Amino acid sequence: MVERSNLDYRHVNVNPSGEFRILLVSLLAAIIGILAGFVAYGLYSLISFITNLVFFQRFGLSLPSLKENPLGAWIIIVPVIGGLIVGVMAKYGSSKIKGHGIPEAMEAVLTNRSRIQPRVAILKPLSAAIAIGTGGPFGAEGPIIQTGGALGSLIGQLIHTTASERKVLLACGAAAGMAATFSTPIAAVILAIELLLFEFKSRSFIPLVIASTLATTIHLWLMGTGPMFTVAVVDFGIPTALPYYVLLGLLCGAAAVGFSNLLYWVEDQFERLPFDSMWYPAVGALGLGIIGYFFPRVIGVGYDTISDILNARLALNVLLAVMIFKSLALVISLGSGTSGGLLAPMFMVGAALGGAFAMIVNRIIPGANLSPAACALVGMAAVFGSAARATFTFIIFAFEITRDYNAILPLMLVCVLADGVAILLMRNSIMTEKLARRGLHIHLDYEPDVLQLTRVGEVMDTGPKAIPSAMTVKEVADHVTRGDPEYIRHQAFPIMNGQQLAGIITWGDIVKSLAEDTNVEKTVLEAGNDEPVVTYPDELLYDAVGKMLHNDVGRLPVVDRHSPSKLVGYLGRSAVMEARLGRLHEEHVRETGWLQSGTFPKSSNIFRGVFSRAKNKKDIPEEE
Repeated sequence: MVERSNLDYRHVNVNPSGEFRILLVSLLAAIIGILAGFVAYGLYSLISFITNLVFFQRFGLSLPSLKENPLGAWIIIVPVIGGLIVGVMAKYGSSKIKGHGIPEAMEAVLTNRSRIQPRVAILKPLSAAIAIGTGGPFGAEGPIIQTGGALGSLIGQLIHTTASERKVLLACGAAAGMAATFSTPIAAVILAIELLLFEFKSRSFIPLVIASTLATTIHLWLMGTGPMFTVAVVDFGIPTALPYYVLLGLLCGAAAVGFSNLLYWVEDQFERLPFDSMWYPAVGALGLGIIGYFFPRVIGVGYDTISDILNARLALNVLLAVMIFKSLALVISLGSGTSGGLLAPMFMVGAALGGAFAMIVNRIIPGANLSPAACALVGMAAVFGSAARATFTFIIFAFEITRDYNAILPLMLVCVLADGVAILLMRNSIMTEKLARRGLHIHLDYEPDVLQLTRVGEVMDTGPKAIPSAMTVKEVADHVTRGDPEYIRHQAFPIMNGQQLAGIITWGDIVKSLAEDTNVEKTVLEAGNDEPVVTYPDELLYDAVGKMLHNDVGRLPVVDRHSPSKLVGYLGRSAVMEARLGRLHEEHVRETGWLQSGTFPKSSNIFRGVFSRAKNKKDIPEEE
C-alpha cells in the first residue's frame, strides 16, 4: 500500500487557505514597508554623518559633495582606514557583507530558502556606511536593498511561513528599500520581480505594491517630495534622433559588457594576492584614494555629479574623465570585496557615456542637435539595465525620475538594444556572474508554467486498461509477463467494481504481493490501494502533480467531478511530460509557412491569387 498524507487530497485543493495567507503576507508587507522606509532614511543619515565627520570634521545629516574637500593628500589614506574596518567586519562578522547587496539577496533566495542571518541585517548597512562615508565610490541603494531584504526575511522567520512566503517578504523588504531610496515605487516592484522573485503572481505582486507604496510614503515624509535627481525638461528629438539612439543603445550594451568583465577580472586578480582576504578592501581603497586625489569627483556617492550630468552642466572633457575614472575607482574598490552599491556609480558612468556621446555626435554632425541631457538619461538606464538584465525595471526607473512621457520611446529603444548586446556577448549578468561561479544557475526569463496552463483532460489517457476487483494478482502478472499491450502500456491499473472505481494497483504492488504472499489467489483490490488519490478532467496539471507529490504516487485515476466513482481517464508521469514536450515543440519546431508551401487559408483568396500569378510568371506582379 502507498503511504499517504494525513490530508485527503482526493477531493480538495492543495492550498485551500491561499486567500487568508495573502492577507497575512500583505499585512506583514505593510509593516516591512514602513520599517524599510525608516531603515533607508537611517542608513542615508548615517552615511551623511560619517562623511561630514571624516571629510569636514563637522556634524550633519545631509549628504555633502566631495568634489571639493579640505583633506588634500589625506584623501589617499582615509578610504584605506574604511577598507581596513570593512575587511575586519567581513572576516570576523560575516562574509555576506561583501559586494553590492543584490547578488547576496538572490543567493539567500536560491540556496537558503530565503533565510538571512540577523547579523547581516546589522553589519551590512554599518559596513556600507563606513565604506561610503570614508570615500567609497558606491551608492547606498544596494546595501539598503539587501538590508530591507534581510528585514523581510527576519520577519518571515519570526512566524510560521512557507519558503515561498518568506521569499515574498524578502522581496518586499528589498523593493521597499529601493523605493525608499529613490522614491520610485513602480521600478522597485519590477526590480523585485525581475531579480528576486522570478514570478508574477497575485500572492507576490499585492504585498510588493503595499510595501513599496508605504516605503515611498515614508521617504516623502522624511526626505521631501522632490526626486533624488532633479532633471530639467529636455528635448528627446523624436523622431529625428532615433538613428542616433540606435547607435547609443549598441554602445551602452558594449559598455555594460566591458564593465562587468572588468569588474570580475579585477576580483580574480585580488583573489591571487598572497595574503589574507581581510586586507583586500584596504588595498582597493588605496587605489581609490590615489584616483580620488587627482579626480575628487569619483569619491563618495556622487548624487550631485549625476544631477550635473543629467542637466548638461559638465563639459565633454569632464564627462570623459568621470566615465573613465569612476569606472576604474568602482571596479578596484568593489573587486576588492568591500561593501557598497552598484546602482549610483553605474548610473554616473552610464549618464556620462550618454552625455559625452551626444556632445561628440554634435561636433561631428552639427545638424544632429542631440540633447546631452536626454542621452545622459537614457544612457544611465541602459548601461545598468543591460548589465543587470533588469531592462524593464530601469526603463520605468528613468521614467519615474523625469515623469516625462516623451522619454519613453528613446528609453525603450536604447535599453532593449543595449540588453540585446549584453545577451549576445555576456553569458551571465553582473548580478548573477558571482553566483554562477559558485555553481548556481539563475533563470532570468519569466514564462508561465505549462502545467498551470494545461488541464488534465487535455493530456490524460481516455482509454486506460481497467481491471475487475475480483481479478487475482497472478492473472495480472501473467498478462504483464506475456507482454500483453494493454497491460504494459501503463505502470498501474484502475480497479473497477462493476462501473465504479474501487481502487488502483501498481506494478510495484504486484511484485510485492507475489514476493511476500504465498496466496496466489489474492485479488488486486486486496493487494492494491482501495482509497486512490484522484484528479478531474477540468483540474490543472499543476494541481494534479501537487497531489502526486504530496501523496508520493506517480499516477492518478481521472474521475468525473460530479460522480467521483466514474472513471473517465488515467494520468501518469508520461502525460505530464507530454505537456512539457508540447511546449518544447512550440519553442523549437519550425512549421512550414505559406510562402514555402504555396497554400493559403481560404480567408486570403486575393493574396493567394496574386502569389500564384507571380509564381507562374516567375516575377513580381505589377501593382494595380
